[in-house]
Amino acid sequence: MKKIRNIAIIAHVDHGKTTLVDQILTQCAVFRKNQVVRERFLDSNDLERERGITILAKNISIPFKEYKINVIDTPGHADFGGEVERVLKMADGVLLLVDSFEGPMPQTRFVLEKALALHLLPIVVINKVDRPDNRPAEVLDEIYDLFIELDAHEDQLDFPVIYASGRDGWAVKDLKDERTDLTPLLDSIINDIPAPPTKKGTVQLQVMTLDYNDYVGRIGIGRVFRGKLKKSEKLSIIKRNGTIHAISIKQLFIFEGLNRLEVEEVSCGDICAIVGIEDVDIGDTIADAENPEPLPIISIDEPTISMTFTVNNSPFYGREGKFVTSRQLRDRLFKELEHNVALRVQETASPDAYRVSGRGILHLSILIENMRREGYELQIREPKVIYKTIENRKAEPIEVMVVDVPTEFAGKVIELVGQRRGEMMKMETKGSMNKIEFHIPSRGIMGLRTKVLTATQGEAVMHHRFYQYEFFKGSIGTVKSGVIISMEEGPSTAYAIDGLQDRGKFFINPGDIVYKGQIIGEHTKENDIEVNVQRGKKLSNMRASGSDKAVKITPAIIFSLEEALEYIEDDEMVEVTPKSIRLRKLYLDTNDRKRFNLGKLAQQ
Repeated sequence: MKKIRNIAIIAHVDHGKTTLVDQILTQCAVFRKNQVVRERFLDSNDLERERGITILAKNISIPFKEYKINVIDTPGHADFGGEVERVLKMADGVLLLVDSFEGPMPQTRFVLEKALALHLLPIVVINKVDRPDNRPAEVLDEIYDLFIELDAHEDQLDFPVIYASGRDGWAVKDLKDERTDLTPLLDSIINDIPAPPTKKGTVQLQVMTLDYNDYVGRIGIGRVFRGKLKKSEKLSIIKRNGTIHAISIKQLFIFEGLNRLEVEEVSCGDICAIVGIEDVDIGDTIADAENPEPLPIISIDEPTISMTFTVNNSPFYGREGKFVTSRQLRDRLFKELEHNVALRVQETASPDAYRVSGRGILHLSILIENMRREGYELQIREPKVIYKTIENRKAEPIEVMVVDVPTEFAGKVIELVGQRRGEMMKMETKGSMNKIEFHIPSRGIMGLRTKVLTATQGEAVMHHRFYQYEFFKGSIGTVKSGVIISMEEGPSTAYAIDGLQDRGKFFINPGDIVYKGQIIGEHTKENDIEVNVQRGKKLSNMRASGSDKAVKITPAIIFSLEEALEYIEDDEMVEVTPKSIRLRKLYLDTNDRKRFNLGKLAQQ
């Protein structure tokens, strides 16, 4: 049995975590020579590779000397807090990876706070030291400040520091040392991260993540916290609700490099995958049949945002997707609950609609994006924050938002955030950039990114994470432009769009087929207008000089899924199909819309 180290990697988006792991795998000969290796191995999911973010936690092991290092990849975004919390329970230490220019960022802070609370020992890696604008000494001071702010224990404050370049594949303890390979980093993991404690007694394993295979069904992945897990022994499973029943394991795997190796038993402290338990869930304890003792239940952060998912009932229903019925939508949402523990799905009064709650817009939009790629068609109502009652008063979720912006635009950003009940907490200068931290209600962030990017000519970088619930901050008075709605169904013409360009900005290009009630643009004024974009030019045999001038059309604004969800109002929906993202009115007919608006006015 090799000596084991269990370590989780914490890093903000784009700080080089996945690239560094690729280099470690190459240097430890996990990738064989001349083997064609896909870069960014840990980001295996298509969405992760496109967006450059880690969504799902993954497990691999690295052989080094006589040790086996189990590496647990953690998602960097606060919206995936449900994943983070669980996977950190499998680790005995953390590798905190920080960019040598940017320093610690909000998402780094979020995961680190969880790790320190679990008393995990950290190793700090200041990455990208080869950057021309690096400032490792200042970044190290910022990391110390962050640890003190998060109430780190004395042992945790005495962390080792490694300077590295993940791209070039070297790490050093001192910047003056020779830069050859990543051995100093691997040595630090062996020497500074404690070995998992060996507890004698009957077996206890907690399932932290789930995998799925079409041939064997659910696969539970977890760590053995006590005793030895043997495939041949009589075992029982203790569910989250306390029920216990007998189980038998068909196959048992440990992680060897990038693969899974089948074994008969797993030692205390190692991470393994279990096949053959049909009803295994996250948080379940697998224990001895005669002496079943549960491990503490994993706590999961509460959702802060909810949306209503409904079946697609637009005129283009069923043209692009395979799964379009309410039964298929329901089955898919409830299947997602099996492994996405931070998600909640509730049935509503309507048989075709489901209220889905999650940690943030990104958390829910990743689910929607996965569904559309699988062939689902659905419609989503506008996101709503989830309010709570604290001390008989209304409370709402508040987020910490950090904006990196060039100094000349800082005033505009502060003004925009102030209009949305945001409070500036601190401001630092980094070269020509300002780093501004705000506390802002979650509802104030919706639609803010587009406005900030417009005001800063695309230069600002925004990150936010959930902070806490606070008493309601009051209404946010936003001046919202009206929308341009299609009056008819059919392909749009360049002639019609050209004639309407002074009315606003368009979301469609000439030739796009639209339907009645679809939102095709943003009006320059506050009211909604209906237009005919199918109108063609009346042709005659008379020619006049100047009347046939070339049509010049401003390119259409194309929304990403998150931008579309943040843009819509309460009487609008986003229609999502495998090929399209369309904005539409809740009621496609003009008279129905008027009745809906009159009803709203009567309620006010």
